[in-house]
Amino acid sequence: MERIINHINENKDNYVIELKEFLRIPSISTNEENKGDMQKCADYVERKMREAGLSKTKVFQTEGHPIVYGEWLGAKGKPTVLFYGHYDVQPVDPIELWQTPPFEPVVKDGKIWARGATDDKGQLFVHIKSVEAYLKETGELPLNVKFLIEGEEEIGSPSLGKFISTNKNLLKCDTVVISDTSLFQPGIPTLTYGLRGLSYLEVEVTGPDRDLHSGSYGGAVANPANVLIEMIAKLHDKNNKIMIPHFYDDVLKLTNQERENFKKLKLSDKAFAKEVGVKELTGEKGFTTLERIWARPTLDVNGIWGGFTGKGAKTIIPSKASAKFSMRLVPNQEPKKIAKLVCDYLMSIAPKGVKVKVTNLHGGYPVITPLEHKATKTAAKAMEKAFKKKTVFIREGGSIPVIATFATILKVPSVMMGLGLNSENLHSPNEHFDLKHFHLGILSSAYFMDEFSK
Repeated sequence: MERIINHINENKDNYVIELKEFLRIPSISTNEENKGDMQKCADYVERKMREAGLSKTKVFQTEGHPIVYGEWLGAKGKPTVLFYGHYDVQPVDPIELWQTPPFEPVVKDGKIWARGATDDKGQLFVHIKSVEAYLKETGELPLNVKFLIEGEEEIGSPSLGKFISTNKNLLKCDTVVISDTSLFQPGIPTLTYGLRGLSYLEVEVTGPDRDLHSGSYGGAVANPANVLIEMIAKLHDKNNKIMIPHFYDDVLKLTNQERENFKKLKLSDKAFAKEVGVKELTGEKGFTTLERIWARPTLDVNGIWGGFTGKGAKTIIPSKASAKFSMRLVPNQEPKKIAKLVCDYLMSIAPKGVKVKVTNLHGGYPVITPLEHKATKTAAKAMEKAFKKKTVFIREGGSIPVIATFATILKVPSVMMGLGLNSENLHSPNEHFDLKHFHLGILSSAYFMDEFSK
C-alpha cells in the first residue's frame, strides 16, 4: 500500500487540475440547451476512466442523458465493487449570488468553488483517481471494479432503473460504493447507513370557473386560496405531528443503540439554528433534532401559488390555487401508500364548494444498511486509516433513490462514503468542496479496495 499512498500524495496537484477540467463542463441535466454539454461530460468521464487504466469503458445512450460504464476485472477470485456517481449538476440560479462564475472553478481558502464541486463531480472523481493510482503503480487492482456514472440524478434518474434492470449481469457485484453524501463535521470520517425516501405531490384547488370580483362575490363563493391555506393548516397539530390517519403505521422505530450513537455526536441546536439563519429550531415533539431529520418522516409545503401576485392591487377571488408537498419517508414506509393516504386526507377535509386534484409527481424508497455488514465495517476501517480518526455512523434526511434500486435488482448493499459537507452549498450559489476532504477521499477509496479484497 505504501507505493499507492505515495503516488496519491505526489499527484495531489494534478488531481485538482483535472477536477477543474471536469467542473468547467456545464452539465445541467434539466436544461435542454445543455444537452450537448451532457454528452461532452459523459465523454470526459469515459476518457478519464480509460486513461486511469480500466480495461473496458463505454458510453451508453439512453432516452435521456448518457450513462458511462467502466470495468477492470483482472482479480480472479476476488470480490467486485461497483462505484456509482453522477456527472450532472443543478442549475446555477440565482446567478447574481455567485461570487465567482459557476463553471470557472477557483481555488481559495483550501476549497474549490464551482457548480458540481461537491455534488457530485468532486466526490465521484476520487474513486477514478484511486483506481488510477493502483494501475499506474502496480498494473493491477486488489479486487475487481466496475463504474456506473449517470447523468440524470438531479432530475430523478428516469433512465437508470431500466438500465440496471436490463444490465444485471453487466453490473453484478458484491457491494456498491457511493460518495454523494456528507461528513458529519469537517475532518470526521463518516458513513451514512440510512436515507429517507420521498413522496412528492401537487395539489390543485379549483373554485369558480374564472377569477371573480371580490366585492361582488366575496363572502358567497369559496376562495380556493383560503381553502388551500386552511387545508394546509390541518396537516400538523400543535406538536408538529402529521395529522394524516395511518401516516406513522409502518415507521421503523429507532433502536436504543442508534439513539445513543446520535447523542454521542453532540449536535448543538444553537449552532445548527445559527448556520441556517433562524433564531430557534422546531419539529415533532419528543424527538431530538438529529432524530427528526434522520429518522422521522416529515411533510412540508415546497411551494404555493394562486391568484394575483403582481405589483399593486387586484381585488379577486382566484379561480385556482395550488401547492407542492413533499413527504420525507423513513424505512418501512412505502411512497405510493403514503401518497394515497395524503390524497385521501386532503379530499376528506376539502369543503364542497371546491374541487381538489392531487397529482403524484414522483417518489423514492427509504433505505437502511445494517451496521454489521462486512462492506460497512470495511469502509469504516478504510476511512479511519485515511483520516486517522474514528469513523462515525449517521443517517441523512435526503434521498438517493438508486440505492433502493441496487438493493432490489442487484441484491447488494450500498456503502455511502460521504466526503462533502452540508454547508458546502450543494444546490445553492457558491458551491464548493474542501480539497483536504477530496484528497482524503482518494486515500479512503484506495484503502477500501485493499481492505475489501481481503
